Amino acid sequence: MNINRGPLLLFAGQSNRPLAEEICKYLGIPLGKSETVKFTNDNLIVQYTESLREGDVFIVQSFSTPVSDAIMELLLMIDAAKSASAGRVTAVIPYYSYARSDKKDAPRISIAGRLVADLLQAAGADRILTMTLHSPQVHGFFKVPVDHLSSDVVIADHLRQNVPDAENGVVLAPDSGSIKRASAIARRLNCGLAFIDKQRLTDTQVEPRALIGDVKGKRVYIVDDEISTAGSLVEAVGFAKRMGALEVYVAVSHGVYTGPAIERIAALDAVEVASTNTVFVSDDKVQGSGGKLRVLSVAELFANAISNIHTGESVSTLFE
Repeated sequence: MNINRGPLLLFAGQSNRPLAEEICKYLGIPLGKSETVKFTNDNLIVQYTESLREGDVFIVQSFSTPVSDAIMELLLMIDAAKSASAGRVTAVIPYYSYARSDKKDAPRISIAGRLVADLLQAAGADRILTMTLHSPQVHGFFKVPVDHLSSDVVIADHLRQNVPDAENGVVLAPDSGSIKRASAIARRLNCGLAFIDKQRLTDTQVEPRALIGDVKGKRVYIVDDEISTAGSLVEAVGFAKRMGALEVYVAVSHGVYTGPAIERIAALDAVEVASTNTVFVSDDKVQGSGGKLRVLSVAELFANAISNIHTGESVSTLFE
């Protein structure tokens, strides 16, 4: 099916412009022109410097540090696009950090994942395109269509191409919540699957209790949705090595790398730590990791999804 829409236009906020530029290369279009200015009182102003009238507008913005500025800039860009008579506005959010806040698990707190969804829709977003939500149920917070991409194919292809005899390895889920993702990658690699069973000691402390599966003498691929401070990663890698893993490779969708993450990764007993470019990873972080950080591109996957959305074709076929 090919829907007759206005011209495809892609713009970028300030959080991950390199990814937006790479997406444009795959689409064969220039990155749209816009300006964002921060005043001395920290207020932001956004202005498009080209016509958006009846255009099919896509705005790329990851919710990475500083997260509040990234969200506010995206809201302003959506609102400005609607005011400029854009035909349709799709918010492309490669990393939706508030997906972690998906439930009321403590008294008197906000379900921020839903609140941010409400704000995006109130600003005028007609559609959302995102990748690997920490909690898939966040998808249900939106009343507009949501296309939820998976980085599984990119991670599996990377492991297959860079690990000797990858099919003889074992995908290891660092906790029970990661089993579904780990299982999907294991199927793509046609390799083994294991997971770490954990027990909660206190409200803030969790420790490994048992390993379900066999990793002894094998290459192990620890997969998860994101790395923040890398504390849980250090624990998972150490446990895998104590259980006899030959080598450990780490691959996640979102490399947030905050606080002591880079120092911890540099000291990690792992061959490499790979993440996609849903979050911009600076050269300083790559160098500071002692050469262990790898950045995998999801630009082609996003470009194909944007193209299919623009033409009215299925996005799910990209993962078949």
